[in-house]
Amino acid sequence: MSEPERETVSPGASCPAEQSSLRVIQKETELHEDDDQIKVDVCTATDVLLPEENITELNEDQDVLTQQGSESNQTLSSSDVGSSTATVKILLMPERHMITVAFTIGLTILDLKKHFSSELRVPSDSIRITLDEKSVDDDQTLMDIGVQPHGMVQFEMSSLDPENYPMRPIKPQQEYNMPDVITVRVQTDTGSYQDVVVEIERATRGKAFLGGYRHRVTKAEYHHAAVQTRPKKRPDKGVEMFSRDAQTVVLKNQDQQCSKNASTQMTKIGCYVSNMEDKLITPGTYITAGEYHSKRLRAVVTLQSYVRRWLAKCFTDSLRRAKEQHLTWLENEKRRKKEEKEQQIRDEYYRRMNPESKADFDLLYNALKKWRMEEVEHINVTLSGAERKAALCALLEQETQFISSIERHRMAAGTRNQDKAIQAFLNKCAEPKKWRAFDGSVTQMDTQFTIRAKELRDLYSSITQPQFTKDERLDVLLTLKHTVKEHNCKLTQDIVDLIDREVDLLMRGIKKSNLEGLRKRIATLFLQYIKTPAFNPQVSKFLRVPQDPADLKKNIYLCRGCNEYQSSTDFSLKTNASSVGLCRRCMDLDNEARRREDFCLYKNILRCLRESEAECSPEAKITYLLQEQDLRYLVDVLWGAQSALSGWKDLHDLLLVRWEKHLNWSPWNCILLTKDEAAAHHKLENIDKAYDVVVIRNVKQKHALAKKYFSQIPAMAECLHDAEIQPAALSNLLVSKPITSVTK
Repeated sequence: MSEPERETVSPGASCPAEQSSLRVIQKETELHEDDDQIKVDVCTATDVLLPEENITELNEDQDVLTQQGSESNQTLSSSDVGSSTATVKILLMPERHMITVAFTIGLTILDLKKHFSSELRVPSDSIRITLDEKSVDDDQTLMDIGVQPHGMVQFEMSSLDPENYPMRPIKPQQEYNMPDVITVRVQTDTGSYQDVVVEIERATRGKAFLGGYRHRVTKAEYHHAAVQTRPKKRPDKGVEMFSRDAQTVVLKNQDQQCSKNASTQMTKIGCYVSNMEDKLITPGTYITAGEYHSKRLRAVVTLQSYVRRWLAKCFTDSLRRAKEQHLTWLENEKRRKKEEKEQQIRDEYYRRMNPESKADFDLLYNALKKWRMEEVEHINVTLSGAERKAALCALLEQETQFISSIERHRMAAGTRNQDKAIQAFLNKCAEPKKWRAFDGSVTQMDTQFTIRAKELRDLYSSITQPQFTKDERLDVLLTLKHTVKEHNCKLTQDIVDLIDREVDLLMRGIKKSNLEGLRKRIATLFLQYIKTPAFNPQVSKFLRVPQDPADLKKNIYLCRGCNEYQSSTDFSLKTNASSVGLCRRCMDLDNEARRREDFCLYKNILRCLRESEAECSPEAKITYLLQEQDLRYLVDVLWGAQSALSGWKDLHDLLLVRWEKHLNWSPWNCILLTKDEAAAHHKLENIDKAYDVVVIRNVKQKHALAKKYFSQIPAMAECLHDAEIQPAALSNLLVSKPITSVTK
């Protein structure tokens, strides 16, 4: 390896994980009297199969092979012949798939059947093996049939019950592994060839670490690969290479003088030394070395016992605290889920009692549908004949009353929502232009058009205020009159006439309740004035009907329900739809009249899915191609509207998450789980080890159905093509492991 980015492997080198050696066995070996002929045969097979290092070893051992060739055949016992292997080729009928194995010739045909029974998952009594279109008995061995050691034989294998137990070929391996047996044809002479069987022996010894390199940029490590041959043994020179003399050092004794001098003095004639401070020291009990060490050992054991007690106490305290925290967390989670469920029920009840949006009315009609189905089922079970018809008529009348009540609520909600929609429309027109700078700050700018829209919005808000006094109302009307007089047209003249009429009535003292209709007409005409681009240029960007007649011909389609031309934004299309169909209004009307389905739960699942995918991969686009109908098919039809693991069926608690988290979300890479299961699924590193084989197989089946359904969509078909993995092309020749005899 000359560079860290590139690795060069020499002939004969192998990966450290693939430690194997080659053993050459001649098939149909002929022992010649001439030693040179044997040398030619061996070297010819070696040049084809082995690297240069192994060729050298075989050349060194050729003399031994020549001398012992004839003796080994003469002294070969019957047990050695029975333990020899031969190449057995099995042709699976009727598909004619070939399987090659190395089989011990001492084993019977029944052992061969048992081996392939486990490989092909077919009972051994349903397997029939024939040789040259003749059936072979189970008690016969390969030696009885006439197979020689290291020879080759071909059988035909078929099933006695092909309907229940067909002969299917063994599934090829997705990754290439070195086979156990390979057969090579070698040219030994001009026009003559010889088959050589090479068995791969798996080495049990570990190879030494030989160093390597580390990439300075990527930090990737490259190790030197060890060769397949065993290391060469050093020759014995007859000289001892290790000696004790080479491990000793020279010792030297040297006297040292203390840095401090000291002296002693005793009482004698002419010298008195006081003994007042002397101490009497008496010898104590003599302690042997064993007693001293045993005392130290007891002290160490005592210290260890106290330390271990303290460590055990700390460990048990930590376990106790962890258990208490876990129980507290479980209680909090249980309380939180209960509160969320209660809040969900309260919200749903409030939506039913005070419907405001389209989703609320869809919920009401869905509840009405469920109630009607329950009542019809109860009537069909309990009543019959004329009583049943009368009960159904009463049920129909009651359902009509409920529908009438729902529509009254719809009209009231429409009035309230209309005022909110008008105010939101005016605020959007008066909103200043915004853009974000490089440092994240937002800059706002008011143009002459936005200033004009803001003045008209404030004036409209003043006109619709019912709490003004008489003088304040007159001031507002006067301001409105001066504003609309800037343009002379029939609309402004009507507004001025209505303003003069209200001013005249106010001066006469008419009550406010009698002026509500007139004020509503003024507000309606002024709103029409605001929505006119000639008077308010900013509003042209927000009108649904374009002012240019040429734009009306673009993206306009005919609704087959109401026979009206609508904009393309008024149609709700499925991802697999080939035509436009019905507009949104007709689809809503048909849903309320016939199916009465509620898509709010599927909308919530789709919203959560888009939010999570926007955080993980902002460039993903598949989630934005899906509509509520497509998500409903994915949830209800493919996943059965329940969790793939626990079977939980409450759609409020279910989420669609990625199956493999390192791939983008798609209908063929998803799984329906509860919120808790989804959180645990995101933490998994290897899903093949975490889930059972049955679960993985069911998920893969759902993914296959999703691919078949969504592959009809061009945009998704492109994403599906990028995500597909092309399987490796393998030949029909399958090689399995050799069968060896087991001695008990």
